[in-house]
Amino acid sequence: MKNWNVRKAVVAPDDLPEEHRLKKSLSWPHLVALGVGAIVGTGILTLIGVGAGKAGPAVILSFAIAGVICACAALAYAEVATMIPASGSAYTYSYAVFGELIAWMIGVALILEYTLVVSAVAVGWSGYAAGFLKSVGMGLPDALIQGPELGGVLNLPAIFIIWVVAGLLMAGTRESATLNAVLVVIKLAALALFIAVALPVFNADHFHPFMPFGFPKTGASGSEVGVMAAAAIMCPRASTFFPSFTAVAKFSFTRRTPSTAMPSANGW
Repeated sequence: MKNWNVRKAVVAPDDLPEEHRLKKSLSWPHLVALGVGAIVGTGILTLIGVGAGKAGPAVILSFAIAGVICACAALAYAEVATMIPASGSAYTYSYAVFGELIAWMIGVALILEYTLVVSAVAVGWSGYAAGFLKSVGMGLPDALIQGPELGGVLNLPAIFIIWVVAGLLMAGTRESATLNAVLVVIKLAALALFIAVALPVFNADHFHPFMPFGFPKTGASGSEVGVMAAAAIMCPRASTFFPSFTAVAKFSFTRRTPSTAMPSANGW
């Protein structure tokens, strides 16, 4: 354990041999879409219903609180990424500061984090896919759209979308990033369309009571309610926001100017 904080010098990408460098194939919009896609996909379309159940209409405040926390994390990632010119995100940053042992622990945590994020997003997508297939008369049996803990056998749509995304990633970084950017535009357009359609029938009476469960987190463990209870699940639950920062940090070095790409992408 005497060498727990041993570390090698972090080499800038331009100083690495050509075969060890990441191919600079992404543009600035790709990085912005990468971060926005992670947040809009699960943070808004999936978690908003859970948050509304805990805070009622005051879920708006929960999102604002979570947004401030995420902004602090984004600024921290942007600053550290420009100070340590190497890919690897939180693993590299902890390696440069603390050494191999802490970096290894952070690396394991990142693997678990992404595993949880992928499963949460895949299950959320599966719910939408299963509902769509049922609406067109092609519904799947309950055993194939739920995991064993919910009485099913396996979640087939969730497994399917994971394999599809994995195939896109193997096809190439730029190709998968371009498709992601297109999907982000579609999601933003869908949100804009929803606002345009729903705004004329907006009813302010639905905001009363605005804060039915109060501001602080209250209730028994596992069934907490309140504005802070909803805010607590926005960022940490499934870590839907923070992986977008780590992903942007890693891919920023596929840009020609990562020192400017990282702050801009995470800022947006």
